[in-house]
Amino acid sequence: MNCLHCGTPLPTESRRDRVYCSNKCSARASGYRRKNGAPLPPRWQHPALTSDIPLLRAAAERARQLGETHDWSPSTIRCAMDGLTVLLDGRPDGERVTLAEIRARTPRHASAPRVAEVLAGFGLLEDDTVPAVRSWIGRRTGELPPGFATAVRDWLLVLLDGDARSRPRSATTIYVYFTAVQPLINRCSADRGHLREVTAEDIRSGLDKLRGHPLHTTISAVRSLFRFARKSGLIFANPAQRLKAGVPGPSLLPMTEDEIRAVEQAITHPGQRLIVALAAVHAARWEAIRALAMDDLDLPNRRITIAGHPQRLGDLSHRALRLWLDHRRATWPHTPNRHVLIPEKTVLGDGPVTRGYLDFHLRPHGVSVERIRRDRILHEALTGRPDPLHLSLMFGISQTTASKYTLIACDLLAEPPDQERGARKDHDPGERE
Repeated sequence: MNCLHCGTPLPTESRRDRVYCSNKCSARASGYRRKNGAPLPPRWQHPALTSDIPLLRAAAERARQLGETHDWSPSTIRCAMDGLTVLLDGRPDGERVTLAEIRARTPRHASAPRVAEVLAGFGLLEDDTVPAVRSWIGRRTGELPPGFATAVRDWLLVLLDGDARSRPRSATTIYVYFTAVQPLINRCSADRGHLREVTAEDIRSGLDKLRGHPLHTTISAVRSLFRFARKSGLIFANPAQRLKAGVPGPSLLPMTEDEIRAVEQAITHPGQRLIVALAAVHAARWEAIRALAMDDLDLPNRRITIAGHPQRLGDLSHRALRLWLDHRRATWPHTPNRHVLIPEKTVLGDGPVTRGYLDFHLRPHGVSVERIRRDRILHEALTGRPDPLHLSLMFGISQTTASKYTLIACDLLAEPPDQERGARKDHDPGERE
């Protein structure tokens, strides 16, 4: 290709949309056009946009539209069209493209996820990759003793895929269950050579030091493992059949000063501060905070709608919300995501934040968003008035749950001043609200 002004051949490694050999030729050509009233030269277009292949032409147009919608850079759009050209040029109509082929054949400068997103819109994407959880199962079960590895691997795969009488479980359940049973298996493998040799006494001795939720999780995982082994004929009798996995009731005492200080030290990001503010002021559940959309905010009137319940924005939550929105606007000014809280991974999509967005920082201190939320409702019952109707209208909870919070508040207010509150544990007021 030659320069449009002087005819000098352009370097072979130059940009494809380059039409002049130097800035001097570009300036001279612009001056001549203005002097002679000549029109501008046609803008460079990617060859895929004018290709003779209808599918490639439609895919390139789709990539351009996605780039404009999600604010891709011109370079990202151009590179996505490069990848589409490599994959679709000469391909028979209707033949699907696998993810493995996309990752292998897409040029290094092109974004494979963007190319896959375009092909998925046409129904031409085939996901042939092995999920990460399957590789993780094979790797972690391979570290177990030989007499236990095969049974545990088959158990985890059945949990992942499901069978005729059980639904598939999430990858998180797989990770949690294996982490719960691994110490018990390592302990039993010191004296036992196979899963069928494990006795009920071995299981009980491995559970002696566990309390609360770790005990409940481990019992559930052990019961699931041996139930699968018994149904598959790997063992003769189920040693975990009589184990009971009662759900431990959380403490409903007010948060201590140490817990409050731990929360203050753990949250440093504006998004994390907003989550704590919504839970501590409005008693918002974590799922309601995740689902909070920009349409639920009315900043001029200081109103917010949480889980369909309109509320007034307090000073603390209003400041936290303004700080987060300023940070969001400065960091991702063109994001199409309509959720209020967005992580970096879903800036170009429409997904909300995950639970680990904040719990990862709070759990080491023994605090959670649900703990902060319950403390807010209990605080209102203690300092305001222990009236179920007042709690129900203020926080949008059910009358039954509000009544249980009221009873707990009345019991705490009736305690003698010198009584040690830390020794009391109350029952969970209920999950349905």
